[in-house]
Amino acid sequence: MFRRLALAVGSLLGVVVLGALGYMLLEGWSLFDSLYMTVITIATVGFSEVHDLSDHGRALTMVLILAGVGALGFSFGTFIDFMVEGHLRGLLEGRRMNRAVENLEGHHIVAGLGRVGTAVARKLAEEDVPFVVIDQCEECLAEATERDWLRIEGDATDEGVLLSAGIGKARSLITTLDTDADNLFVALTARTINPDLFIVARSSHESSEAKLLRAGADRVMTPNLIGGRRMAAMVLQPVVSDYLDIVTHGDDVEFTLQQVDIDSRSQYANTSIKESQVRARTGAYILAVMTADGTVNTNPASDTVMRVGDKLVVLGTTEQLQKLTGVL
Repeated sequence: MFRRLALAVGSLLGVVVLGALGYMLLEGWSLFDSLYMTVITIATVGFSEVHDLSDHGRALTMVLILAGVGALGFSFGTFIDFMVEGHLRGLLEGRRMNRAVENLEGHHIVAGLGRVGTAVARKLAEEDVPFVVIDQCEECLAEATERDWLRIEGDATDEGVLLSAGIGKARSLITTLDTDADNLFVALTARTINPDLFIVARSSHESSEAKLLRAGADRVMTPNLIGGRRMAAMVLQPVVSDYLDIVTHGDDVEFTLQQVDIDSRSQYANTSIKESQVRARTGAYILAVMTADGTVNTNPASDTVMRVGDKLVVLGTTEQLQKLTGVL
């Protein structure tokens, strides 16, 4: 549409320029007189001729009327289409979106809105956390537009696009572009801009995982590999798989895994799991403890002491987890 609008404006200006040049060459008029005659001829306002016209000048005038009216009608129709189809509204919406993104801090960025990226964005929206999506495909951005997600239309491999999404102030980046090469480039660029950014990258091939990690990704996910393992588990351990489906997606009860940080304000700081009575008081389960130095205790004993800086992996219902975070 923008190309069509540019063509319309260009054709109208072209008729004006050629008409003015024609009067200057054929009639010997000044630039101003030639331009004035051209404009009133195209506009068909019916004013008198600036000077008497020769036969060649009259012929040029007739050609200008035909060409000018056509160019003017085409330009007017294109402008109306531009307004009706909402392109001007889209420009204003884009400015509003850019201002909203500029005000974000500690947000998440999703690069690529394919099947994986859209699923990620939906989850972030469910959790009601601030995020921005990036894609250069209008069709891919359709759902983002419908749901009024903050969005940047552009190529995520472009450093300028990442900067416009607030990469320097973002908390995390999830890159789910179609190719591993693009995801690698995005991860490398983002890491250079924001060394503290947490980056999760999608990989199509297991062999690309190490390269993405070296490029700056903190985590790499290969959907095909994960899906294959999940399907194999359904065959080999169907009861376990069914149980996980029930507790995470069941209609009657829904359990959620959540990270809980222990800070200096927590009443559980420097107490053991047994002493804290987390299970008895909230109903939630502490499945793992990651200490400040990165060591993960995947099966913590009851005498495990929770210290400031530790991160807990907790399983429970939404109500239980809210109760737990409320007393932390």
